[in-house]
Amino acid sequence: MAARVVYLRRIACIVLACVAIPSGLIPCAGCAGYRFGNNTLYAPNVRTVYVPIIQSDSFRTTPSIDIGERLTEAVCKEIEKRTPFKVVGDPAADSVLTARIVADTKRMVVESPTDQSRMVEMNFQVLVTWADRGGAVLASGGVPLPAASVDVGQAAMLVPEYGRSVASTQQEMIIKMAQQIVGLMEEPW
Repeated sequence: MAARVVYLRRIACIVLACVAIPSGLIPCAGCAGYRFGNNTLYAPNVRTVYVPIIQSDSFRTTPSIDIGERLTEAVCKEIEKRTPFKVVGDPAADSVLTARIVADTKRMVVESPTDQSRMVEMNFQVLVTWADRGGAVLASGGVPLPAASVDVGQAAMLVPEYGRSVASTQQEMIIKMAQQIVGLMEEPW
């Protein structure tokens, strides 16, 4: 009789475990430090990011806004959209993302018989550094590098015959560049 009671208790424990574990009634102690979802891609010790206005060595500007200011705005929007970080205006944030446009070039790819440009390649080169408050580099590309800055490039084609303008081509490059810069903030696998 006692053996039967022990047997029934074991069956009851197994049934209870089969019901409780999938329904989430029993917490898993071994998973306490596990991260999942979007949070696994980014540094867990960073909550805020300060992005100073991106400096530009370029002489090309639009009538009212500098390329560096446009890129800063795009990077801030991309950080807010894709990451769990909050962009703040305080230099004492958890981390600082600095960048500098070091090259802004145009190269004619196709020209018409009358020497007018039909297709022009526009290119940006940007040096990017993401560091914590102490100055330690948090991200410098897909693989951690000893260098303090990473060179990121983006090109776009200006084709006037298809209704493209310099401003629309620059905006396309700025958006893609912002996506690349925020992509550098992901932790390496």
